[in-house]
Amino acid sequence: MDLYDLFFYLSLGAGFFMAFNLGANDVANSMASAVGARAISVRQAVFIAGILNFVGAVFLGSHVTATISKGIINAQYINDPKIIMIGMFAALISAAMWVLIATLTALPVSSTHSIVGGILGFGMVAGGPSVVNWLKMGGIVLSWIISPFFAATIAYLIFTHIRKTIFFSRDFIKQAKKWGPIWMGLTIFLIALSFLYKTPVGKRLHLAWPVSLLIALGLTAFVWAAGRYFVNKIVTAKIKGAEGVEIIFRKLQIGTSCYVALSHGANDVANAIGPVATIYLIAKEHIFKSHTDIPLSILILGGFGIAVGIMILGHKVMATVGEKITTLTNTRGFAVDFGTATTVLAASNMGLPVSSTHAAVGSVIGVGLARGFSAVDFKILGKIFIYWILTVPIAALTSIIIFQLLKWIVI
Repeated sequence: MDLYDLFFYLSLGAGFFMAFNLGANDVANSMASAVGARAISVRQAVFIAGILNFVGAVFLGSHVTATISKGIINAQYINDPKIIMIGMFAALISAAMWVLIATLTALPVSSTHSIVGGILGFGMVAGGPSVVNWLKMGGIVLSWIISPFFAATIAYLIFTHIRKTIFFSRDFIKQAKKWGPIWMGLTIFLIALSFLYKTPVGKRLHLAWPVSLLIALGLTAFVWAAGRYFVNKIVTAKIKGAEGVEIIFRKLQIGTSCYVALSHGANDVANAIGPVATIYLIAKEHIFKSHTDIPLSILILGGFGIAVGIMILGHKVMATVGEKITTLTNTRGFAVDFGTATTVLAASNMGLPVSSTHAAVGSVIGVGLARGFSAVDFKILGKIFIYWILTVPIAALTSIIIFQLLKWIVI
């Protein structure tokens, strides 16, 4: 077995390790609000998220990973493919270790920013500071502020609107029956556009903007009409006041949470298998390319790792995001999911680097602040923000240490 084969087999283990931690930590983005609002139990959330993330990763995940280096480094300036192979392995291990530490302390961090930090670290050592795309790094730093703020604003406005139009009205049920189908339609509109423009399989359809818009609007109209029938059926005369409203939004929230889980598997599996795919190509052809085909077996490995991580450690971060920052109900949880999905969709289409973790936490903060500052636990938030700030530097430093050790041992 030569050096290339050795690192390929090691990278499969490292990729599974990263996928495991990605599932354990990032599952909070999709299911935390549903669990916090008691729409589903922790066991149900873990089971649903595990299956949907696996399906998203394997069947909707990209079979071609582009810009493996996340645009952080200009890898073509590093002449030796062995150096890139060792560096990607070091980045994978360092990112996985940091996400695991964050998970064990029950704090949400961005797997995307973790792998970015790992790649930044080895890139600076292998090619010097000039290899790093500092403009891209500046955008990532800005995203720490932009995505939580944007998501918090949207979630705040949505929950405020629900409270004003429904809870502050004299007839809860009448207003809920009016606005419930409208929010159902808006939710499917968002999901349709997210699917067409955010998931790899949607992008492969190459639909023109007017066609995509017509599809989304058609689905919206259908769901609005079906929603009116659905709401009248589940909210009977026996159910009074806030309970009836929460029943409507509980169903909505489960739907949005399931979509976020499916989309999460499709999009974020690349954080675990992207470096593996790079190492696979180098081991096979002894060259580096910015785009590479990903074998289905590696996608399955990533999807399985995510599902296992969710099932074993997913409850830890889920409890923090769903219960410890602020108290969630079904209406608040729906606002959280809607704010998260809207932020990720909008930012992605504007080309802004955004973390779904940051968006989810920002949405929870926005809903909490809609009820006043006392409704938010700023002590927990302080810990989360510290971990966010530390993510890139710690992943980078760990990657540098691992890279230098490996280089010293094998080259």
